[in-house]
Amino acid sequence: MLNGRTDDLPEDFEDDGPQPALPGQPSLALPRADEDIDLDALDEAVNGNRIQPRKPARQQDRRNDRKGRRESRPESRQDARADAELPREPELSDERGKKSREEQAAAPSLPAGTRRVLYVSVVPDEQAEVVITDNGQVAEYFVEMAHQAKIRGNIYKGVINNVDINLQAAFVNFGSGKNGFLQIDEVHPEYWLNHHDSSKGPKYPPIQKVLRNGQEVLVQVVKEPAGTKGAFLTTWISLAGRYLVLTPGQEQIGVSRKVEDSEERARLKELLAGIEPGEDMGVIIRTASEGASKTSIQKDLQYLKRLWKDIRRKGMTEKAPCLIYQEADLAARAVRDYLAEDIHEIWVDDEATQAAIRETTNLLFPRRTEMVKLHQDPRQTLWERFNLQRQLEEVTSREVVLPSGGRLVFDQTEALMAIDINSGKTQGKSNFESMVFRTNMEAAEAIARHLRLRDIGGQVVIDFIEMRDRNHCREVEKTLRNAMRLDRARHDVGRMSSFGLLELVRQRTGTSAISISTEPCPFCHGTGVRRNMEWQALQTLREIQRKLSRLSAQENRKKGGDRNGDKPAVLVYDADFELGLYLLNKKRDRLGELESKYNAHVEIHLKH
Repeated sequence: MLNGRTDDLPEDFEDDGPQPALPGQPSLALPRADEDIDLDALDEAVNGNRIQPRKPARQQDRRNDRKGRRESRPESRQDARADAELPREPELSDERGKKSREEQAAAPSLPAGTRRVLYVSVVPDEQAEVVITDNGQVAEYFVEMAHQAKIRGNIYKGVINNVDINLQAAFVNFGSGKNGFLQIDEVHPEYWLNHHDSSKGPKYPPIQKVLRNGQEVLVQVVKEPAGTKGAFLTTWISLAGRYLVLTPGQEQIGVSRKVEDSEERARLKELLAGIEPGEDMGVIIRTASEGASKTSIQKDLQYLKRLWKDIRRKGMTEKAPCLIYQEADLAARAVRDYLAEDIHEIWVDDEATQAAIRETTNLLFPRRTEMVKLHQDPRQTLWERFNLQRQLEEVTSREVVLPSGGRLVFDQTEALMAIDINSGKTQGKSNFESMVFRTNMEAAEAIARHLRLRDIGGQVVIDFIEMRDRNHCREVEKTLRNAMRLDRARHDVGRMSSFGLLELVRQRTGTSAISISTEPCPFCHGTGVRRNMEWQALQTLREIQRKLSRLSAQENRKKGGDRNGDKPAVLVYDADFELGLYLLNKKRDRLGELESKYNAHVEIHLKH
């Protein structure tokens, strides 16, 4: 029995009674899956747990969403969890309800006729790359490497090592290197050791009164460790399936805000009317559920409930700290989250990966048996075969060339990402304004695409070429906003100033291909510049002169003692290869003068 109701339950649901809960977790009554349903196939091939990036929304939408949130759920959790909030549903009039879908203000979508292809390139047990193209242009790019395995989305059983009163946070040992960071607003009330009434005081209690050292908690990684900082953790668990997101401990039922088609939202809400996730549990219907049948959604719900039941059981028996549930690999996540009707083909260059992906596609699209294809040409890579190599190299390049001949220049600073736009060639004054407008329009499209490909987060400042016509400025702003609508990450685009500057902020969705595959230069240490050879040579000559002066003083103190004549002293100086050659070729005369002055011999040793 779920929530005391039995009339709306599907026929294949059976009540197996209340289940034991983890320490600090609510006791839930989960239904048992019917043995006739092939849940194992879904388990292995389709579903997994992934925290999706927050979908873009207007400022008013976000304000409306906050009003409808449950008081017991932390607000910061809403900003970090995708598809995990209830959107404010607009009221539909009868007249609007009669309109066709084509007449509705549809969700951000690709133009009609766009051919989308998914590519997966794998180095077994080492690396995986996933690329999605729209008509041959790279639209999405993801990379994972074994030496930088991602833990985001994983669920662990951890132990609180330290409760910091000043930070109002706990540091949790969850068995993965550095301790994780758990804020008080990320702690489910069921873990509180003492009762707190938010109506009579602050929303959250002092962390030292509700948590203690040595307490065991079930946590999920929200943000990867970065530098010296540990992973960001939460106890608000979410399990993402193909069509649904299950949220244990949160009673909410809703539709992902990215499903903006009014008729489709209404249809999905009707499907939700017959879904009972269970006591103290909630579900969010994901974007991928558009067009899905009620049976498919019910199967996904059953799978997620069984998955949560297994996680909870394992959390009770395993000794902390330990891994309870591991997120699927990149290839499996890409198929789960991006495979839809608009994907025409899937190309893979690894047979084992092809078999796993084909198993998934056969379940989801049984009539499209030939959509997964294997690249077997040893003479060229998968990227070379489909002319994608140059586009992928652009992702890590500082400059991007536009079709009209203009260039985008990306410069990352500590505070923000600066993007400069340089114009192409022009012929005469009469064509200058049209050239500027064309270049800025191309730049707006390209910038939105590269923000996704590079996963640039934080503040971004774009220096557009200055335009005199205000209509052109508004057109460029509109083009940028429309291009940004395809971005899965939360973002906010400002307006262009009189100087041609436009600011926007974007939420980073994960670990980008750039951060995974690059490292700071050992010479410039990430600044992009270094001292030139002349400056380095002059500083080296100063250092050599100081050492010769010190060596000469030592030799002078030894005069009158047991010395072997006036044999010149020898100074050995180790220099980098490039600097050493410069000294020997360009500063030989100056070295000779120093040798004569201090009656010494200087040897330059080249370091390789």
